[in-house]
Amino acid sequence: MTLECILWLVGAYLVGAIPFGFLIGRMRGVDVRTVGSKNIGATNVFRTVGRKWGLLAFACDFLKGLVPTLLAKACAPDVAWLPLAVGVMCVVGHMLTPYMKFKGGKGVATAFGMLVALVPALVGVAFALFAVVFALFHYISLGSCLAAAFLAVGVWVPFLTGGTFCGVGRSLPQAILISVIALFVIYKHRSNIARLVAGSENKIYLFKGKPA
Repeated sequence: MTLECILWLVGAYLVGAIPFGFLIGRMRGVDVRTVGSKNIGATNVFRTVGRKWGLLAFACDFLKGLVPTLLAKACAPDVAWLPLAVGVMCVVGHMLTPYMKFKGGKGVATAFGMLVALVPALVGVAFALFAVVFALFHYISLGSCLAAAFLAVGVWVPFLTGGTFCGVGRSLPQAILISVIALFVIYKHRSNIARLVAGSENKIYLFKGKPA
């Protein structure tokens, strides 16, 4: 591994670690670590600071996974593994940010950005699954976990069929790393899963007002 590649990975980790949700909350006078789920991710910002601020946090977290991965693809086309590694480091940075004593978000938006850059068709199907689940049940956590589970399984389908699946071919490093990230996203939702089972998870409505 060259010094340039190491710098790419370290830079991706530090960019991914920027706690946009926390910073947006502080800008609005709210410490999101002390309210709601106490998570610094976009969902808690949406719930405790406001819809538009939650959407802004999601966009920032999404871009910090998307942009570094795309830059690695464009700037180092001869290093096939680098974009994947850069994307993974962005997600790890978000989940384990050194700026917040290695306590971060659940990684959904950042992983989404990374995957859009790497496997856009597969993540498009996963997002459609998330959107349907969220529209029906209004649980972001449930949609996120099911979408992550689909990704964890989907990257292995080409190995079973011998072809491609949603534009994804047989790449063992990619399959391993994407499935590990997807499973870690689910693991980070373990408290949400417990609340879903107990029936105490908070619902989120994208538009104002709840159904009667």
